Amino acid sequence: MIPFQLQRIGTVMEPKKGIKFEIGGVLNPAAIRGPDGALYLFPRLVAENNYSRIGIAKVKFREDGDPLGVERLGIVLQPETPFEKRSKGRGGCEDARVTFVAPLQNYIVTYTAYGPKDLRIAMAISKDLINWERLGLVKYLPYKDIDFNGVNNKNASIFPVFIPSPNGHPSIGMLHRPLFSGSTPKEIAKDKSHKIDLHKESIWISYYNLGEDTDFQFAKFTTNHRLAIPKEPWENLKIGTGAPPLLTKHGWLIIYHGVQNLEGSTKAKPKLCYSVGVMMLSEQDPQKVIYRSPLPILFPKSPEEKNGIISNVVFPTGLDRRDDIGQSNRIDVYYGMADNKIGVAKMEIPDVLPDL
Repeated sequence: MIPFQLQRIGTVMEPKKGIKFEIGGVLNPAAIRGPDGALYLFPRLVAENNYSRIGIAKVKFREDGDPLGVERLGIVLQPETPFEKRSKGRGGCEDARVTFVAPLQNYIVTYTAYGPKDLRIAMAISKDLINWERLGLVKYLPYKDIDFNGVNNKNASIFPVFIPSPNGHPSIGMLHRPLFSGSTPKEIAKDKSHKIDLHKESIWISYYNLGEDTDFQFAKFTTNHRLAIPKEPWENLKIGTGAPPLLTKHGWLIIYHGVQNLEGSTKAKPKLCYSVGVMMLSEQDPQKVIYRSPLPILFPKSPEEKNGIISNVVFPTGLDRRDDIGQSNRIDVYYGMADNKIGVAKMEIPDVLPDL
């Protein structure tokens, strides 16, 4: 049996007839427990012309504790500021990840702003998950000759506690995956002579040193470190972060996605497949990967995952540890299904990490 393997529970949310801003799909939700202890999802809601908003929905559960469905509660973020809007009425707020940062006593959402600079990571902060104050686009200091500020970026998430930077300073840590030109899955799939660029095809961990400034109003990530590169065949075109890190008895649990070519893929028509993997990072030194799954723990199999807006996609973006039902080793993973619906699956944290 594959360690950490996910067991499907089912579909919890899908586009609802009559709602125009869901006509293009409901997908890639953040998942977080609110101040009331309830579980909330923050799905990407796609309207015509790929115009995206971030909604909020409360998860409903069966008597046995498994997720059953959701109650829609409205919209929390939609394109309003210049960095979220494009010409001709286009734009988007996409793919939220929400973390309760305990030292700040605030929720922080990272999301993709689809604005005039194309795809960039933006942040907002909240006390109650309903009212969000935008902090703007994330800024970085350069890493060697790489300026992340001028590069497309998605798939960012924040650690729930301060972590030590390489310099030993308590910092807010962020995982992210820059999308450098030439490094998207379709571009790599078409280039048969492509070789991995260790800097440009990696998941990165970046640090914002708070010092005594705990209001986090003008975040600039000053230190950047390459965390992981594509490694196995199922992730050889691209890897990217998924849900925010979750601290377990073994270290920081990281759920991520990997992309590969499927059989029948051609240079003219790449046939891509998004699967789910797991990493474990050291609690004391999060730059250190202490376990990484050699095989995917979830890959597209059900009709909802194989057929949709973009076929053959399982895309993990939210985690929920089931302390509410007394199962602290159980983790529910919420994920996008073929860019159209939202599914949920569950895993058990093993007593011992597999020996690689």
